[in-house]
Amino acid sequence: MSLTSLPLLKSQLNLDHDLDDALLQHKLDAAELWIENYIGSPFVADNPALTEAALQLASYWYEVREAGQDTTIRAVPFGARELLNSYKDQVTGHVPE
Repeated sequence: MSLTSLPLLKSQLNLDHDLDDALLQHKLDAAELWIENYIGSPFVADNPALTEAALQLASYWYEVREAGQDTTIRAVPFGARELLNSYKDQVTGHVPE
């Protein structure tokens, strides 16, 4: 179960129905796990930057559900990666490209 709230993600996506709640929860869980692996430390719910990155990732993955489309697809939105890069540097000593 994710630390980021489902209602916050639904607000980010401007959704007012419950039809996709299970899918949205799955996207949040995956986003937080991806963040933990990327920065090399546990996801902290009271960190606004990490929460914003989780919302951006989950929103993007919800809206772009296919691995291949006619448009250019990024696995991670640039804004989310930029939010996380400073945490990665602090934790791992790795300097992002």
